Amino acid sequence: MIFLLLGLALFLGGHIFTRARGRRAELIARLGESGYKGLYSLVSAAGLALVVYGYATAPFVPLWTPPAWTRHIPITLMLPAFILLVAAYLPGHIRAKTKHPMLAALKLWAAGHLVANGDLASVLLFGGFLAYGVVARILIKRESRAHGELARGPADGRNDVVAVALGAVVYALFGVFLHPILIGVPAFTF
Repeated sequence: MIFLLLGLALFLGGHIFTRARGRRAELIARLGESGYKGLYSLVSAAGLALVVYGYATAPFVPLWTPPAWTRHIPITLMLPAFILLVAAYLPGHIRAKTKHPMLAALKLWAAGHLVANGDLASVLLFGGFLAYGVVARILIKRESRAHGELARGPADGRNDVVAVALGAVVYALFGVFLHPILIGVPAFTF
């Protein structure tokens, strides 16, 4: 469990650190832009590796037994999560309306999986990412109030069609093929 906690602290802490503009600027001044990006990448990769290893090796400590119907919640929420994830990279109406579609996707992923898993490691993993998503959105909203919204390109409805289509394809491929291989659990159990 210690590796999971350490990984979450590194990965999520590193991502929260990017919101601290003053501290970040100090570190960039000391290390240079490339040095900062290298350190940030190293911390993120190490954190992610520890999260994966920690979750995979964590003992199963049941906290509650989720009802059988909760397994359908992540299946349902992951389709819009994948669409939002793709939309984060395409200037369309989805991205414009959600403002931060990647954070919205993260929160959908975390909330859906949190409800469907009742063990301690899952609560730490999915609860940690859900808390990060909420905190990051609050910090971004405060930052945008203080410094103004980031200017984005014009929204293109065609990009929304691409986001929905590509998100649906990735959702299906991940659910059918990758989830059982990477996670060891079939995503679609009917």
